[in-house]
Amino acid sequence: MARFDMNSSEMAGMGGEVRADTFCDMGLKYATGRGCPVDLVAAHKWLNIAAIRGCDRAAELRADLSKSMTKMQLAEALRAARDWMTTH
Repeated sequence: MARFDMNSSEMAGMGGEVRADTFCDMGLKYATGRGCPVDLVAAHKWLNIAAIRGCDRAAELRADLSKSMTKMQLAEALRAARDWMTTH
């Protein structure tokens, strides 16, 4: 599965603080396969991060996406989001 992990230098290139909408766009990218293979785990991860940062649209999209995921995929996505949030 493809993974997109934004590191600190990439975040700095985006003006320091990354807006929640940017994470939502990344989630949509993976959910739809726009420019990359479809990856529901990565999509959920980025939508979850966007929702945590206050994007209501991401929370709605995440809820819809989770309906088509297995429990194992959901657990992996939640773990990935938690890991990303603790390191960034």
